[in-house]
Amino acid sequence: MTRVAAVDCGTNSIRLLVADADPATGELTDLDRRMTIVRLGQGVDRTGRLAPEALERTFAACREYAGIIKRHGAERVRFVATSASRDAENRADFVRGVLDILGVEPEVITGDQEAALSFTGATRELTGRADLHRPFLVVDIGGGSTEFVVGDDRVRAARSVDVGCVRMTERHLVVDGAVTDPPTEEQIAAMRADIEAALDLAGETVPLGEARTLVGLAGTVTTISAIAQGLPEYDSEAIHHSRVTRAQVDEITARLLHSTHAERAAIPAMHPGRVDVIGAGALVLRTIMERTGAAEVVVSEHDILDGIAHSCAAGAR
Repeated sequence: MTRVAAVDCGTNSIRLLVADADPATGELTDLDRRMTIVRLGQGVDRTGRLAPEALERTFAACREYAGIIKRHGAERVRFVATSASRDAENRADFVRGVLDILGVEPEVITGDQEAALSFTGATRELTGRADLHRPFLVVDIGGGSTEFVVGDDRVRAARSVDVGCVRMTERHLVVDGAVTDPPTEEQIAAMRADIEAALDLAGETVPLGEARTLVGLAGTVTTISAIAQGLPEYDSEAIHHSRVTRAQVDEITARLLHSTHAERAAIPAMHPGRVDVIGAGALVLRTIMERTGAAEVVVSEHDILDGIAHSCAAGAR
């Protein structure tokens, strides 16, 4: 067994997985898996820079994670940073801060690398399932970007596009520094136009219509699953490999887009850091399902974080 620590730092959240990895089978045994909302991508779409307060929130989470990694005695650590840090002019400040705290340099990966890691993490457990047909279309809806990956046992095509729940919220729903609550029909239409244009771009590279099974990753999709199931609290076991129909996604998206902050915050499984951005994320998922014709989405709690851990165990960079 090799004990590894994987860190995924995205636009909205930073996550840690410490696991024992079996080099022979590739199986991961979780020791610690956690997530912190840091909103690293705050304002990046508008300013092109990481805000000082966003960096400090992220560094505070890194200090907490450093203690956990040390306590578990991880032999290998890999820190991967995605959309927000790709876009920022001052990403060197981010890299230097992480290196000082964790002793490893964050790898600011490309969208294609992000897509491949997400695919590995999401599908490793699904490939032998007789009830799921290939090829898979893995969709990772993040804060700043969405990754599309089509593949069987390996990636056939991948594309990252700049639509995510935070980016769409900040671009279309923030007026005079505050999120419109609830958004107007004009704002929703503008968001949808951006998402449709991004899907056109993704479709130039990824054969979206060829997929037989849609697999959805990340907090927007897992939260929608929790809402669809009526869970009294967030329950990873109930969410992992659950299925949500297109009709359920349609209904939940409409409800989220037309509810107030207080109504969204009152949903039992809703993380406080997702309250303002979940409507935009749900619209991304609904538009994807409409475009692909998917009747349902298979929800996975295993995603890029697991892909990072697998690559770390294998010594891949």
